[in-house]
Amino acid sequence: MTEVRDSRTAIRRGVSCRCPNCGEGRIFQGYLKVVESCAHCGAPLAKYPAADGPAFFTMTFVMLLLIPVIGFGWVLFEPDPLTFLIVLTVLMTALTLVLLRLCKGAFIGYLWAKNERDRGA
Repeated sequence: MTEVRDSRTAIRRGVSCRCPNCGEGRIFQGYLKVVESCAHCGAPLAKYPAADGPAFFTMTFVMLLLIPVIGFGWVLFEPDPLTFLIVLTVLMTALTLVLLRLCKGAFIGYLWAKNERDRGA
């Protein structure tokens, strides 16, 4: 018999960068490196590989948010092209860095809830 894990709770805890099992320990050591195991409950978090999923969703979210910003910003403010490019570059970089960590935490929470471990080669 396998244990049932709540996906919503695990994803919510992952987005807040907490252990999907207990909600107390941290998922990350530094910016994106996943800890080997939770310091609070001992859950083996490094065995849940997020791979390229967080990067894909981060790129998708950023582009879906920036397309209207580019369109409305160009029409409403009529900015200088170089200024607009610089502002968009800073905005896109900041948004990507924030969302990447949140998406990776959510991915690890989802993988933990579904018990999708790295089974090795």
